[in-house]
Amino acid sequence: MNLSSVVSAVKEFASKETKLHGLVNNAGIMAVPFEKSKDGFESQWQTNFLAHFLLTHHLLPTMLTTARVSKPGDVRIVNVTSGGHARFAPKMGIDFEDTNQERGGVWTRYGQSKLANILHAKELNRLYGPNGIKKSEGEIWSVAVHPGNIYTDLSKNAQFAGPLSRPFVATLNLLGVFIPADQGAFTSVFCAASKKMKAEMSGEYFVPLGKIGKPSKHAGNMDMAKKLWQWTEAELGRKELL
Repeated sequence: MNLSSVVSAVKEFASKETKLHGLVNNAGIMAVPFEKSKDGFESQWQTNFLAHFLLTHHLLPTMLTTARVSKPGDVRIVNVTSGGHARFAPKMGIDFEDTNQERGGVWTRYGQSKLANILHAKELNRLYGPNGIKKSEGEIWSVAVHPGNIYTDLSKNAQFAGPLSRPFVATLNLLGVFIPADQGAFTSVFCAASKKMKAEMSGEYFVPLGKIGKPSKHAGNMDMAKKLWQWTEAELGRKELL
């Protein structure tokens, strides 16, 4: 993915629409071999986090404008993350000295990107949530969602872990470890559109089915969330993408 294509997509959207009530950042890849994008970032870090941050950044003006003429809670952002953030992210959380994790493994890089999704939602809530310091610009509810272990083509084929793991993954599916895609989408849809969502739920980490879960200790580190926001703005700014 070329990050400039994200900016182009937002420009196209803005040429057609003046309001936006909901954004679900859901695109992702998992445990792929190390590769740098044309923009110079590791592929999982760019696809799972940077592209979502960039998309959100450029859509925020439209969402804030929408929020100012809408009821509280009518405008929401959902970042789709993974419970794997707690198990696989680097021990220090976000490794700002090596965000590409060239020395790390495929799962470490995946875990870091998924932790970043949660921290991004936390910082969005701190800025624009019900008690946000920039709430006067427009109130936006933001959450992170672990959709569950979904039996998709990715898990079914298990190409990320090698052909020997495919029978194992298939067995897990038969044992009910995985959930079907429609159930996997439930929590994201709940957080994006349900009237049962309340203001105090903004900024939380959700797990199936529509329940508040407990993320890792790093996922609740607001200093890390602020630093990640600043780091990302600086990096994308250097690429002239903001």
